[in-house]
Amino acid sequence: MDLIIRNARLLGAPDHPPVDIGVRGGQIIAIENNLLANAPVHDAEGHLVCAGLVETHIHLDKTRIIDRCPPEDGRNVNAVPRVAAVKPTFTEEDVYHRARQTLEACLRHGTTRMRTHVELDAGVEMRSLDALTKLRDDYAWAIDIEFCVFPQEGLTNNPRAGELLVEALKRGVRVIGAAPNYDPDKAGQIRRIFELAREFDCDIDMHLDSGNSPADMDIHQVCALTREHKLGGRVAIGHGCKYATLPPADLAALAGQMADAGVAVTVLPATDLYMMGRDQDHSVRRGVADANVLVEHGVNCSIASNNILNPFTPFGDGNLVRMANLQANVCQISGARRLRECFYMVTERPAMLMNLRDYGIAIGNPADIVVMDARTPEQAVAEVRGPLAVFKNGRRTVTRPRAELHRP
Repeated sequence: MDLIIRNARLLGAPDHPPVDIGVRGGQIIAIENNLLANAPVHDAEGHLVCAGLVETHIHLDKTRIIDRCPPEDGRNVNAVPRVAAVKPTFTEEDVYHRARQTLEACLRHGTTRMRTHVELDAGVEMRSLDALTKLRDDYAWAIDIEFCVFPQEGLTNNPRAGELLVEALKRGVRVIGAAPNYDPDKAGQIRRIFELAREFDCDIDMHLDSGNSPADMDIHQVCALTREHKLGGRVAIGHGCKYATLPPADLAALAGQMADAGVAVTVLPATDLYMMGRDQDHSVRRGVADANVLVEHGVNCSIASNNILNPFTPFGDGNLVRMANLQANVCQISGARRLRECFYMVTERPAMLMNLRDYGIAIGNPADIVVMDARTPEQAVAEVRGPLAVFKNGRRTVTRPRAELHRP
């Protein structure tokens, strides 16, 4: 045996007595009380232990560019054109350097699996994807990274974006996305993305239904195409800000439709709070979909970071537990059970969204293990408690000692 993590309070049973976790060859081989073996020991001291946190929606390619983008125009954020203006300046070295800084921040906060969305269009060609491919390989010791390629600036009006998407899929990218809000033919873009997903047998993860009113939602077309192509469980959407504008009965009905089709939702509280309600100068609407309500009606949901330090979100640190806490604050979530669900939305639920078959603290799974500075998932969310230690395939990758008070 290569490692024993003793006194681990498991995520699936935080109210039960702690157990020991045995690791060999990068895999979990034992979960039991008082494990007898001769191996190096990490004592979790009764703290919460889970598999690594899972980030389903982040943009490593355009992180940390806020200082080079034009400023906002009053209340009009103009994020897409402000980013588009600087994308031609992206080089592989530049993307790699910026993305590495944000990736390392995510690692320090316990993330061990990630889906990063990558823009493909004539302004950047394949430079971002090439840079992130190198980054993925260089950091395989700490994290598994999956790519979702998508056309941020339009597809039906942008033949080059379509060519680049096909090239990326031929290279082996297994997830394709969309941003129909920025296409003159929204329905046409969505149909084309489903056609490519069927042709290349890949999953779908779209930017969908950002907006300040429930008018003209695209989720109904996405659900219909998901059923038509039998892709239930392989389709996700990010944002869903319009769902925050629905009365409870209408939201419940929509959730039932999404659950029936097998469409998952990733809520992006930092970006959605920052971007929505720009048409108001007081009593500004929140624009954050209530993931707890969606889950309670059968929809699988995750909570993610989206953009960090760029015009869509000019702040952030890669801390998924902080995102869960922000979601709980904005949507006024209380009670242990519902707060615990928020923690599941950065661990087990995003693993389901990404169809990770080997995720979790279970015998035979990779020894991706995070020791949290909390006793329960709800405490982690309520108090924004971070990891004390992170292990990837049984190898220690992160140490975060607690801050100490030095009393006189």
